[in-house]
Amino acid sequence: MTNTPGPGSFTHCFTSLKDPRRINKGNIRHSLNEVLFVSISAVISGCVGLEEIELFGEQHLDWLRRFFPYKRGAPSHDTLGRVFANLDVIEFNKCFISWVDSISDLCHGRVIALDGKTICGAASTAALGSKLHIVSAFCNTNNLSVGQLTVAEKTNEIIAIPQLLELIAVQGCIVTIDAMGCQKDIAKKIIEKNADYILQVKDNQKGLREQIEDTFKTLPVETSNTELDMGHGRIELRKCDVISNLELIEQQPYWKNLHSVVRISAEITEKKSGLVTNNIRYYISSLVPNARLLNNSVRSHWGIENKLHWTLDVVMKEDNRLA
Repeated sequence: MTNTPGPGSFTHCFTSLKDPRRINKGNIRHSLNEVLFVSISAVISGCVGLEEIELFGEQHLDWLRRFFPYKRGAPSHDTLGRVFANLDVIEFNKCFISWVDSISDLCHGRVIALDGKTICGAASTAALGSKLHIVSAFCNTNNLSVGQLTVAEKTNEIIAIPQLLELIAVQGCIVTIDAMGCQKDIAKKIIEKNADYILQVKDNQKGLREQIEDTFKTLPVETSNTELDMGHGRIELRKCDVISNLELIEQQPYWKNLHSVVRISAEITEKKSGLVTNNIRYYISSLVPNARLLNNSVRSHWGIENKLHWTLDVVMKEDNRLA
């Protein structure tokens, strides 16, 4: 992590963010960049709450001074609270995503998974009887969250996903989304961002799903790939079949750059009990038929559950219910 002046630096990425404090009063002990930098560094390191961030700053002051002066030492939890209570969160999110983009290496072909998560312990909407919901973009290969937006309800993911795509750099990447994001406008937005898509198809696109099922019943599979995964107490045999002949897909012209339909057949055996379950999932994709790539890309999508969401729940304690 560096703060070399110029495009891509921490200072440059947050330059448009306004300090919510009344600077003209002359009692500002820490710059906004100092407050933001220690806070982000502390949270990335697993700190939760303002007092833990303050303690992190005190314990790592020498390291922090490699990037910013911190002439008055680390900011107190009161200072942190005043800043974040009045900060423009929308503008902060834009700046933060810009910074993450600048330090990430999203090479051609990387999978960017988009998925939503309800934060059960959120207090902001508890009084209204609802829970906070977030939509995140996660690069499984880099183990890096490259963007996040907050929505009021899960159904609002459809609105939030195009907004998140507008903020993040996905050029040359493969964007994977579950059935909630299987929307024509979202597919179009991904193509406009010079990326490819793999979208899961369920009954919210019932006509499309039926046409895909008919395609696999009627037309020959063009390319297949089988993968075997052994871990987490189970054995999963996953087969990917791909067809690019879309003559039975009546809606093809309405899906931007639709090139293939995909069937993933999974056989899962629980090692301890021997229980075997089977499931079949369908997808549409802008990728040309490449069963191995599609199989691995769909598999990578679940990294957002196993890595990002698990970390938020267990390490960051997002799902802890507040008293």
